[in-house]
Amino acid sequence: MQASPTIQQRRESIAAAREAVAGIEQSLWQTPSGGGLAELLGEVDALGAACEAAKVAVLAEAVERGETSTGPGAMTVTQWVREHAPSTRAGGARQVVELAEAFAKAVNEPVHAAVRSGRLPVRSAAVVVAEADRLRPLLADGAEPHVLEGLIDMAVQHGPRGCRMLRPALLAKFGHDGEMQAQQDATRRFVALSQPMEDGTGIAEYRLVLDEEGKAVLEAALGPLSAPRPVEGERDLRSSDQRRGQALVDLVRRAVAAGTGVGSNPKAQLILTMDWESLASAVRGAAVTVGGSDTGTMLAPETVRRLACNASVLPMVLGSEGEVLDQGRAVRFFTPSQVRRLWLRDGGCTFPGCSMPPHWADAHHLVHWADFGPSDLGNAALLCERHHTVVHTRRLAGRVVTDEAGERVEWDVAHGSYDELLARRAAQEPA
Repeated sequence: MQASPTIQQRRESIAAAREAVAGIEQSLWQTPSGGGLAELLGEVDALGAACEAAKVAVLAEAVERGETSTGPGAMTVTQWVREHAPSTRAGGARQVVELAEAFAKAVNEPVHAAVRSGRLPVRSAAVVVAEADRLRPLLADGAEPHVLEGLIDMAVQHGPRGCRMLRPALLAKFGHDGEMQAQQDATRRFVALSQPMEDGTGIAEYRLVLDEEGKAVLEAALGPLSAPRPVEGERDLRSSDQRRGQALVDLVRRAVAAGTGVGSNPKAQLILTMDWESLASAVRGAAVTVGGSDTGTMLAPETVRRLACNASVLPMVLGSEGEVLDQGRAVRFFTPSQVRRLWLRDGGCTFPGCSMPPHWADAHHLVHWADFGPSDLGNAALLCERHHTVVHTRRLAGRVVTDEAGERVEWDVAHGSYDELLARRAAQEPA
């Protein structure tokens, strides 16, 4: 049996490799065209990735042996790394330390194995570990191995950014029931648009922060308006950012010009790719295409329900393996004439204490469309955007009542009153 190389032998091998790499630039001019520079670059890249992984491995062993705490001056582990790996002084020492600590935990062994094999770069591994730590408390029993495998695969193919973007899909598939909805509801508090920042040159800068729902709606609206538009055969030379900025201004102009009129078209078209059972039970997430543009957005079921109050919905019914079983026709929603009648009947948002005028309110199904509620005035109520969200999030029930003053909407503001309404309806239906 061949003995493993000693540390001294490893040092000598690494020094030889370093010497070979240091002399590359002087020898490149001798390489003929098509002489394998692409392959050479790949080898250099693989060597660099192996060196980064080796730093983590050496540090982990040094910590295990207690070497990081010895020496003439007391140092933290991070300081020890910076002292003996000078390239990390410009950044990266903390990442090496965190990965060495993470790889000491059995739960991260799949990530460690991917790094050892050279499949996963250290930088991507750090993001995988961080994402797994964030997701772990939110996952259903037995889901963690599948989630970790998905994060590793995504990081290998698309790097750290792709790994982070996988979080909504993983929550939708493997999270506790209702977890994705709770996460998306929590992000709504961060939606903000700053005041304009001006520097006297006539340029104003804004900072816009959106949640997943807001991003999906905005991107769907901006998509068609921000596409390149040639003029008389000449290319559109505007940058993507310029086109998007001008499209946003165009959107605002159209909204202002519409005034108090009711649009003849639904506000958006949703193409839902989720099974009906999940949508009706408000458990898992949906892959959603809004306005005909694939925004790559995963939305939680209650969010989809809220959007669908004012959208044309094209259900893409999926089977157990995710195959498309049927692509149904768009579901009919409240017509412009019905909305005008709601303006007269409700006079604005019907939520208790709200004074939002009717043309800034949406028509809401009191019995949701996903629960087979009809699109008629007896099942409708105007709600502003804020209270529309409250009604769906808190699962509130409303009803149209008639008295001597006419028709009006009453709301039961007890949390879960809508679910109680559904239970009563189910008990009254014949078996």
